[in-house]
Amino acid sequence: MKNYPRILTIQDISCVGQCSLTVALPILSACGAETCILPSAVLSTHTGGFSGFTVRDLTDDIPAIAAHWQKEGILFDGIYTGYLGSIPEIGYVQDIFRTLRREGAKTFVDPAMADNGRLYGAFDMAYADAMKPLCFGADVVLPNLTEACLLTDTPYRETYDEAYITELVGKLQAAGAGTIVLTGISYSPDRTGVVVAGDGRTQYYSHHRIDRTCHGTGDVFASVYIGAALQGVPAFEAAKLAADFTVSSIEATVAYPEHWYGVRFETQLPALIQALQTL
Repeated sequence: MKNYPRILTIQDISCVGQCSLTVALPILSACGAETCILPSAVLSTHTGGFSGFTVRDLTDDIPAIAAHWQKEGILFDGIYTGYLGSIPEIGYVQDIFRTLRREGAKTFVDPAMADNGRLYGAFDMAYADAMKPLCFGADVVLPNLTEACLLTDTPYRETYDEAYITELVGKLQAAGAGTIVLTGISYSPDRTGVVVAGDGRTQYYSHHRIDRTCHGTGDVFASVYIGAALQGVPAFEAAKLAADFTVSSIEATVAYPEHWYGVRFETQLPALIQALQTL
């Protein structure tokens, strides 16, 4: 790896369950980045299938942490946001984007608010509207199809064609999005993939679909993409690497039904490090 960037990632941390910071920290570190974290909340487990979990909201701590970093002159080469629990947190993140970036630093936003045509249970349309300026002010935005529809006020479709996706990408660009990495795009039942739009062109990469839904794979994809981008890997190549790593992580999990709460991505990190050495 060529660079040793310092990245800040802002999202919740589940003490058990592979998602959010428990995914982002090891993957970004494996990609050669000094990874700093700002937890937006601490959960005993993630919310996908566990019951009786505990939650400690850290929203009110964020301004003081950011102010301390600013006083100490701590700046970042990249800032990556995932799941944010409230509208006030979105505002705090926008402040951090303005005050804690080194010159030339990149911002990455994974909206992490919806899937399968619906907002997550903790959110409403006011939250989706509040996410728009954060997404459209970022250098890279990584929505899934549902999130892209919410960001552009586009009716969600379960079945669609390339013209629908082209129109959706055009709406994101017209709203001010920088590089767009649109995940979970499928034009046939047996394949799915990612659309990357930026620098005047749009490209699509597809891979075989695995018939298993796994918690945290969006965080896995985003973290690999961002880790590669920080090493100077072009957007489309970074998306391919992230997609392939996500697939291999799911494949490494399917034989273990007891591992229902995430993917065994850690077993694939050596291959990721090796792949980055060749890009």
